[in-house]
Amino acid sequence: MKLIFEISSLLDRSTAKIVTHPEEQQHWDSIREAIHQMDTKIVVINAKNNRNVQIKLSSIAVIQSEDRLCSVRLITGEHYLLPKRLKFVEEDLRDQHFVRINNQTIINTACIQTFAATQQARIQVELVDGSSYYVSRYYIKQFRGKLV
Repeated sequence: MKLIFEISSLLDRSTAKIVTHPEEQQHWDSIREAIHQMDTKIVVINAKNNRNVQIKLSSIAVIQSEDRLCSVRLITGEHYLLPKRLKFVEEDLRDQHFVRINNQTIINTACIQTFAATQQARIQVELVDGSSYYVSRYYIKQFRGKLV
């Protein structure tokens, strides 16, 4: 298959446009799956043995601030450390499926199971692993914009 890359400032930064011949439409699912398998990886620290480990961004459920480090919790429940402050992690993940919901937490929008408005103008988010977090009033507009 021949690949041609074009530039368009009309597209959103997180969007890629793929143009195929009409006869190739039957292969769109396999192309989509192949692109999703090329998931971006980040390097985190395993606190048990102080070794660097590469993990896929799609496997991350929650990133929380831990002073000058971040705690990374995967969907499987494993915990790792990320040697960055949360504001720099947020900048790095801006174009991905992550959204900051309060001063301490960034969540993967793909892991959201339900969310509902609560008292005091906040939103309670429940993730697929059963954990629950609150979206602060300051981050509600950003949260809604990411999910719509």
